[in-house]
Amino acid sequence: MRLKLLALLVLVTGLLSGCGYNQIQTTDEQVNAAWSEVLNQYKRRADLIPNLVQIVQGYASHEKEVLTRVTEARSNVAGIKATPELINDPDAFAKFQAAQSQLSGALSRLLAVAENYPNLKADANFRDLQAQVEGTENRITVARNRYIKAVQDYNVTVRVFPSNLTAMLFGYKTKANFTVEDEKAISAPPAIKFDSGGKTAQPAPAEAPKPAPDPLKQGY
Repeated sequence: MRLKLLALLVLVTGLLSGCGYNQIQTTDEQVNAAWSEVLNQYKRRADLIPNLVQIVQGYASHEKEVLTRVTEARSNVAGIKATPELINDPDAFAKFQAAQSQLSGALSRLLAVAENYPNLKADANFRDLQAQVEGTENRITVARNRYIKAVQDYNVTVRVFPSNLTAMLFGYKTKANFTVEDEKAISAPPAIKFDSGGKTAQPAPAEAPKPAPDPLKQGY
């Protein structure tokens, strides 16, 4: 009886492995690990913002709109529970991405304020925080790229045959992925302007082809 159970177990294990079950588990764990790193970098940025706002406020307290937008954007991000289940919900994932994008924009405007305040630009604490924020933005980009690749590998695994049959059997579905946040603006053709009158540059007319030289006039 034990031999039959052992043989059955070996058979089932072989079938699951051959149908991509183990590959699904591997890629799923890679997605979770990559997502944790994305959240880690987003949290690092959020932790830096209060100190940055405080320093800017000391030099430019009347920049209330900029300071308020950063604070509100950070609050909106904190209000979204970034649980592992979030990456399995496209709508929740899109909401999370939009909130992070809003915070990125507000933070960029806050850093740009320093250009108008020489004393703020010269503050050592501000420069240190600015460098840390910029470094974190780079880390976020790297973490997002790794997540994109991990999700791509996972989604391919759960969609191709025969592992897709195993995925359907155990309830594994494709996961949401990061997209270009300003896709419409990027896809729009740029308007090229050369003068202050706001006229859009027109392509130069094609030059008329030159006639071939006359051999008699060339002394040939």
